[in-house]
Amino acid sequence: MEHPYWHKQTTDQPLYPNIEWSKPEQRSKSGRLGIIGGNSLGFAGAAEAYQTALKTGTGEVRVLLPSALKKNIPSSMTDVLFADTNPSGSLSRDAIIEMKAIGDWSTGILLIGDAGRNSETAILYEEFVRDYKGLLTITRDAVDLLKNSSDELVERPNTLLILSLAQLQKLFSAVYYPKVITFSMQLSNLVEALHKFTITYPISITVLHRDNLLTASGGEVTSTPWSDPMLIWRGNTATNATVYWLWNPSKTLESVTASLVRK
Repeated sequence: MEHPYWHKQTTDQPLYPNIEWSKPEQRSKSGRLGIIGGNSLGFAGAAEAYQTALKTGTGEVRVLLPSALKKNIPSSMTDVLFADTNPSGSLSRDAIIEMKAIGDWSTGILLIGDAGRNSETAILYEEFVRDYKGLLTITRDAVDLLKNSSDELVERPNTLLILSLAQLQKLFSAVYYPKVITFSMQLSNLVEALHKFTITYPISITVLHRDNLLTASGGEVTSTPWSDPMLIWRGNTATNATVYWLWNPSKTLESVTASLVRK
């Protein structure tokens, strides 16, 4: 018997076409997106997310990067803010002031990754996530940076994790959830696990498994055939999902799922 909470989408048959049709025509109603990430060795994720967000149709975009990157920013990135950098080239604890400022300005925040693996930056991210109340998307290595806050993270409303199966495995383990995630598990078994997990916790999750991108929120799960993992690992998928979510803040599952038809 098919799971009643599992809804299957294809490119030819989108589940929520109204989300695409109801895209705000005025930029002022399309949301303000803050993108945070980067370290002295790279900011490709933040740069690509910036361009993708503008192309997809967010109202305004601002990016917060470590000051060590000031000389590397292309002229096409016009709304960039900088904050203090620690010796490893990532954002330092003092960057919390700028992070909170961009959080106050934005409708939603995307922690895009390329943040480095510095413990000071991890503490900074934990502090920001604890205090920030808006829509929050976390993806790529930003998920790993917040692993010590897993218990708080899964209890946070208005939170979307776009992660790998390995990261989901670690998340379930970190919060002692009584279901083991394996790479060999059937798609239907992962759907059931996500169904139960997102009933237990208010968090929303998007994860790739067996050439399907699953999105779960409030116990409902959607699946979309997916053949290009690089769009996820480069951050495009998370950016599109966040922009659509900003248009419809109360419809997480529908917005994220609708964004996946757009590649």
